Amino acid sequence: MTALLRATLVAALPLLSGCGLAAAPCRVGSAVLKIFPYVGHTAAAPTDACADAIDP
Repeated sequence: MTALLRATLVAALPLLSGCGLAAAPCRVGSAVLKIFPYVGHTAAAPTDACADAIDP
């Protein structure tokens, strides 16, 4: 494992604990939807709401 990857994992650990881990699928889905021009941000609104409800 490279030092950069190891440092990234260590930095992400606090974000992936508790509610952050439960909200991760919603946040990833939202990020994927936001890739699409024009409709992405509108289509991602429900997944953003899901993530905000789990991890305010």
